[in-house]
Amino acid sequence: MNQTTDKATIHMSLDELRDFASRILLENGLSAAQVPGVTETLVAGERDGCGAHGIYRLLSVVRSMQLGKINRHAKPTVTEPGLSLVRVDGDGGFAQLAFEAGRPLLIEKARRCGIAALALNRCAHFAALWPEVEAIASENLVAIAMTSNHAWVAPAGGTQPLFGTNPLAFGWPRPGQDPFVFDFATSAIARGELELHRRGGRQLPPGCGIDRDGNPTTDPAAIAAGAMLPFGGHKGSSLALMVELLAGPLIGDLTSKESLLMDDGAGAAPIGGELILAIDGSRFSDTPASADQAEALFQQIVGQGARLPSQRRYIARKRSLVEGVHIPAALYEELAGLGR
Repeated sequence: MNQTTDKATIHMSLDELRDFASRILLENGLSAAQVPGVTETLVAGERDGCGAHGIYRLLSVVRSMQLGKINRHAKPTVTEPGLSLVRVDGDGGFAQLAFEAGRPLLIEKARRCGIAALALNRCAHFAALWPEVEAIASENLVAIAMTSNHAWVAPAGGTQPLFGTNPLAFGWPRPGQDPFVFDFATSAIARGELELHRRGGRQLPPGCGIDRDGNPTTDPAAIAAGAMLPFGGHKGSSLALMVELLAGPLIGDLTSKESLLMDDGAGAAPIGGELILAIDGSRFSDTPASADQAEALFQQIVGQGARLPSQRRYIARKRSLVEGVHIPAALYEELAGLGR
């Protein structure tokens, strides 16, 4: 590991970053069963060039544990409420362990029934959803995932936080290639982007949020005290509401407002539900025509100079697997202090 010449960043290989994060998690009392999943999610964000979902999130992870909001020794319980249904009670731990507990059965049921659903309950969520849908799409299954979180986002036309950033992710398998994946918040920006702008003293683009009086603002601190906004007005707001319903009441878990109330001002990671669907496309057709159609569609997009979602992440991944990553030196020192 070495600092760059301007000492603004720390260069680390992915293995060094992995060891660094794992050590801090273990020193803060996270069980050995949870450390690998949490670590890989943090490393994946940094590896794929998404700093807002990378090692920076370790601050929130450790803070949530220190506040006593996370069950550091969670033991997920898997049940089968239906022929094509899987439920995992996360026991108040991080969602990564719950997902790993339920994933094999979800894949098995999707192949047996054609479509299957996995509900994760009572889990802490702190990162992106693309690791989940990418893992399922890598099994040659179509994947959809969604989760709500704390109430940070006002509905279109409103002024009070009600929705979470409520991300929605999709994965499509591509033979011999990385899956097609998109993962986006239904808010105008991700919560992590808001926090990184606040920490860096940078303004946000117009349309990202309002202050506590409901006035438009580009100041991330004022937005944090007021409310974020959905993307695309009523369209993003409707998608946020859909996620709220499917990842909350449908699977017997919290709404974003309820999650925030349970947090009681602590500022810990949201606790709640996640819904994941897996679909076996071969059950609809036993010919490769659908895969050919999809590839033709992808080529028509890139052929006119447009970029497929996830392309940039995969390019960054190839580079970082060889070259490693650069972490802001100030962030590295802050993170290193968590393990002291």
